[in-house]
Amino acid sequence: MEDREIYELYFNRDQRAVEETHLKYGGLCHSLALRLLGVAEDAEECVNDTYLAAWNRIPPERPRSLRAYLARLTRNLAVSRYRRNRATKRYAGMEAQLEELAECLPTREDVEVELERRELGAIISRWLDGLSAADRRLFIRRHFYGVPVEELARELSDKPNTVSQRLRRLRLELRDVLEREGVTIES
Repeated sequence: MEDREIYELYFNRDQRAVEETHLKYGGLCHSLALRLLGVAEDAEECVNDTYLAAWNRIPPERPRSLRAYLARLTRNLAVSRYRRNRATKRYAGMEAQLEELAECLPTREDVEVELERRELGAIISRWLDGLSAADRRLFIRRHFYGVPVEELARELSDKPNTVSQRLRRLRLELRDVLEREGVTIES
């Protein structure tokens, strides 16, 4: 079923919308949640929460890309679940990713956080737009979709260490861009 047909089901409040969403994008959502959380039961709950969020938000929203919208919902819900359960030490999958990105993320949390997040998002989007397609895909697959370095290396027919170094250079480049833009970086 095409996305426009799935949207029509949502706008008509037809519960088949969730079924069709699951058929078309369930694998993507589940693999993303599982990579980030590392626990199958939590990943399944996260995917169900994604479908509920989509049901509650469509309408009035009509995202340009249903695939990207669902991936973003899934990722945000997985990150929230991870943070909520972090004290239990059950999640190792995301810890390494968060540590890798910590060196290039802002640290200050105050009243201006939302504005700063939007500005940060715009800066990062411009930076990503300036990358080669291969580097952009690599960075997003690692830091948005949580694909392990070893898997990325296999896909690229490269050594994991080489891919890790390439990702490190990209993070350092991002850090430089953020610093030039005046974003406070955690040391």
